[in-house]
Amino acid sequence: MRLNAIVHEPEGAETKPPLVIAHGLFGSARNWGAVAKRLTDGRRVIAVDMRNHGDSPWSDDHSYPAMADDLAEALETHGGGEADLLGHSMGGKACMTLAVTRQPAALRRLVIADIAPVAYRHSHLAYVEAMLAVDLGALTRRSEVEPLIAEAVPERSLRAFLLHSLATGPEGLRWRLNLAALRDWMSSMIGFEPLTGRWEGETLFLRGGASDYADDEGLAAAKPLFPAMEVATLPGAGHWLHAEQPVEFAAAVAVFLDR
Repeated sequence: MRLNAIVHEPEGAETKPPLVIAHGLFGSARNWGAVAKRLTDGRRVIAVDMRNHGDSPWSDDHSYPAMADDLAEALETHGGGEADLLGHSMGGKACMTLAVTRQPAALRRLVIADIAPVAYRHSHLAYVEAMLAVDLGALTRRSEVEPLIAEAVPERSLRAFLLHSLATGPEGLRWRLNLAALRDWMSSMIGFEPLTGRWEGETLFLRGGASDYADDEGLAAAKPLFPAMEVATLPGAGHWLHAEQPVEFAAAVAVFLDR
């Protein structure tokens, strides 16, 4: 599947391999603009909309192998023979699946942001159900949608994040998310089928110090899959560490990719 991409051109001469960024659940390429621009010193940065998100095609298949295939195509299209890859949360699991199971020759270095190759107990199904329950045909503005999902999504910042995926146009309001597919695949996304194999390339697991998504137990499960892995922590950052600390996040990624 050809994913929609936002390409951030390099500052100055292009002297480094390009970087492809894969966002997490409910995200989009647009959410990564601030971080992407900070990483354009000598490199192109390509942020993609994952399938069933943003302006990328929709599919009934939202499995990690399918998303890994999408990213393989993105590396081939934008990598020019060699590229680095960064994935956050859902995007991170797709990147891990790609690296271990596909062994892409074009992949140079890998950054996994605040996720581990394990199953989790939480679910975002309530958010999906709340968005599906909104009758968009009766509404004309995003502000009218927010109170309708407030009970299921009590955090104001999270509501604002979800509403970024609400498009407005002549035809009215529409979600840029394939909510039906995300609902059907939620248990699979939260879970994670064990991977067989290993990727020998340099890998950075960058986690938030205030997040429990990439705890020591989860990272221990990653070590056999990524024997060259290293871990860095952003103190005080939560799961959306790139949004909470974009300067520190981009600096940590740049140090790893540029050394």
